[in-house]
Amino acid sequence: MKKQRVVVGMSGGVDSSVAALLLKQQGYDVVGLFMKNWEEDDTDEYCSSRQDFLDAVSVADILDIPLEVVNFSAEYRERVFNLFLAEYKAGRTPNPDVLCNSEIKFKAFLEHAITMGADWIATGHYAQVRQAKGLYQLLKGEDGNKDQSYFLYRLNQQQLARTLFPIGHLYKRDVRRMAREHGLPNSSKKDSTGICFIGERPFREFLNRYLPIEPGEIRTLDGRVVGQHQGLMYYTIGQRQGLGIGGTRGGDERPWFVADKDMANNLLYVVQGHDHPALFRSMLRAEDLSWISGTPPHPYWVYAAKIRYRQTDAPCTILGFEQEACRIGFAAQQWGVTPGQSVVIYESNVCLGGGVISTVND
Repeated sequence: MKKQRVVVGMSGGVDSSVAALLLKQQGYDVVGLFMKNWEEDDTDEYCSSRQDFLDAVSVADILDIPLEVVNFSAEYRERVFNLFLAEYKAGRTPNPDVLCNSEIKFKAFLEHAITMGADWIATGHYAQVRQAKGLYQLLKGEDGNKDQSYFLYRLNQQQLARTLFPIGHLYKRDVRRMAREHGLPNSSKKDSTGICFIGERPFREFLNRYLPIEPGEIRTLDGRVVGQHQGLMYYTIGQRQGLGIGGTRGGDERPWFVADKDMANNLLYVVQGHDHPALFRSMLRAEDLSWISGTPPHPYWVYAAKIRYRQTDAPCTILGFEQEACRIGFAAQQWGVTPGQSVVIYESNVCLGGGVISTVND
């Protein structure tokens, strides 16, 4: 009987490497695929893609599986990066990992894998899939500190039907232990951070290449000028670092936080103190909605939501739908609700979907 073929997205990291290891142990016909998605300024100084590729090659050699390379840089620029820039230009703070997953890792990658004869695709995400009542459900990863379902909320039934998450039931410490036990060279490799597929680099310097700098005033909510900003695109709601302003002379020494942006007048508004009321909101509007089951959740039922990765689930209610948007209210006020970020809805450990935060209200 022919083995089922799984094409594993191998990034050179320990998570995708152990995912491939587990699938090989389970008897699948495993093929690794290394995705190259960024070519501009791809230097050793900022982008680790060459080292990542060498790590993936080393792991594939140890596991005795073939490794192929595919270049999705055109798709990445068109489907992810252009929107990323447009959002920053509009004053919002986008989450490229969400788009990266829906458009590249589970769309372009899936389509390419099917041409390779794949029955399944697999990645090293900390998430799980199960079938229930004729539908595929996306579940949180067992390791609450590493759960990545937040970044996967835009996946649909067709994508989940062909996807395996081999390490979703494991804790990170166990993944690293398995890698060590099987002699994988990346067992202690640092987790990747930075912009999806672009890597770690000075963020302001990077954005400067694509968007013009437009300095302006930093003001308090009562209109007092307290500094100069370098361009609204560089700041996000709740940001504390990089504002370049200290405490009030002879008075309040509490740190400053970004509270609002006035795009029309190029003004950045700040407040002092982490607990300032202007940093809290009890309601938001989300658009560009995506529901994993294909059906939206029930209005006025109590669910839980995350407005940022690693946030503790916050009880919420969907107050109503309007065209391609919805309003969400929270039982307790939320700190630093940020337009452009995603709000993701959960029912227990099941990820239902979510949308992009467009506006916030008190």
